[in-house]
Amino acid sequence: MSLDPAALLPLDARAATLFLAALVGGLVRGFTGFGFAMVFVPVAAAAVGPAAAVGLIWVVDAPFSLWFGARSAPRAVWREVVPLLIGSTLLLPVGVQLLTHLDPALTRWITACAILLALAALVSGWRYKGEPSLPLSLATGGASGLASGFAALGGMPLAVFWLASQRASARQVRDNLMAYFGLSTLVSGVVFTATGVLTGPRFAEAVPLLLPYGVGLWIGSHGFRHASDRTFRVIVYAVILVAVCLALPLR
Repeated sequence: MSLDPAALLPLDARAATLFLAALVGGLVRGFTGFGFAMVFVPVAAAAVGPAAAVGLIWVVDAPFSLWFGARSAPRAVWREVVPLLIGSTLLLPVGVQLLTHLDPALTRWITACAILLALAALVSGWRYKGEPSLPLSLATGGASGLASGFAALGGMPLAVFWLASQRASARQVRDNLMAYFGLSTLVSGVVFTATGVLTGPRFAEAVPLLLPYGVGLWIGSHGFRHASDRTFRVIVYAVILVAVCLALPLR
């Protein structure tokens, strides 16, 4: 996939931008259980391009996703998580194909519009009652896999899915998301490596970002313990809105 050199930042500015994006993204991820990509990818894509941003985010997030996934697994509702994983695995390769073949500017526009649609679904107040059906779970998982492969935004459809439930508490949403990403990280790692999204240079550039991301995760995780369900949802909506603004390729 071609990359417009004009969209790239100078080396020092790029490093600082990625460092700050990793710190803030980690803070959001630790607090909500998702949202790292919604903060990091739009910013990183403007600095290094969409495909590189997706590769970087996988390397940075993988160790933490596996750790938090293992911790949340005993509390996750697996009858909801497993169908989502199946749907995600099926459509993840399609998302990667779009990432590696579409124009980077178009990719950023699509990302921004997708985030905006997710925000509209949440703010509209739409809710469903009872247990989610199998077709709905599979479709949501498929949307997550497509978004994950296309822009590392796999958490976005899941946030809409669980936050729209009248039964799900903030803690349950967070545990389900953490458990899901612990397993989906392994699947996406295989697909990204096979398609060239994950490369040696990605790993080298991502290593310095592990520290700010880890610090952000730690702060966010501790802050979550003091948040009410209402506060949790308001913060999630605010994160999505900010991500929309960051993703718009207006310059």
